[in-house]
Amino acid sequence: MADINFLGRLSNLWSGFVSLWITDVEKRHPEIAYQNAIDSMIEKYGRLKSATAAIMRRREEISSRLEGERGELAAIAADLNAALATGQDELGIVLIQKKNALEASVKTLEQEMEQARNDAQEAKDSLLGVKSEIQKLKDEKDRMLAQMQSAQARLKIQNQLEGLSVDAEVRALDNVREHIKNTVAEARMGSELRDSDLDVKLARLRQSSGAITARQQLEEMKRARAGQGEASGKSM
Repeated sequence: MADINFLGRLSNLWSGFVSLWITDVEKRHPEIAYQNAIDSMIEKYGRLKSATAAIMRRREEISSRLEGERGELAAIAADLNAALATGQDELGIVLIQKKNALEASVKTLEQEMEQARNDAQEAKDSLLGVKSEIQKLKDEKDRMLAQMQSAQARLKIQNQLEGLSVDAEVRALDNVREHIKNTVAEARMGSELRDSDLDVKLARLRQSSGAITARQQLEEMKRARAGQGEASGKSM
């Protein structure tokens, strides 16, 4: 009993794996799934077509029998009138019995004929319905596969655009920017070091002292010239 349960569970597990595998294949290849569904419906359409043909053939057979028995009933009715007219009572009794049996048979055939008509109409409606569903499925297949191809094309373009990333270029520019900043910083640092250098400070001091000495000389020259001007005025 345990072995049977184990084998049953194993069978179910295997069926589940196969089902998942088929589902995965159908997702990757939807055209296969659609075609399988279409083929299945076409096969169903073929079986239904054969069944419809059999139902219609039965309807025609019943119609033919009904027509024959109605014709026979009309002939018996004529024979019965002739038997009654000629006083052939014994023949009349036989014809009446046959007439009654034919009338019952005709009534049964009429009921069967009505049912056969209904069955044939339902079968034809089902046949047309399946045929319409097959065409709808074909149209859906074309439409959905076109949408799938369009989506795949868009995804391919998006992946290509993502592949054209500018990250490398941006990183290269970042390196250049960093190098420029470092160079500017080094230049600024050199200038600051020169400003703090003793020789530079001494040179600036001498430059400043020279300017002061020159200004003092200029003032002395102005005063000497002014003194000369005053002496010249007095002598006159």
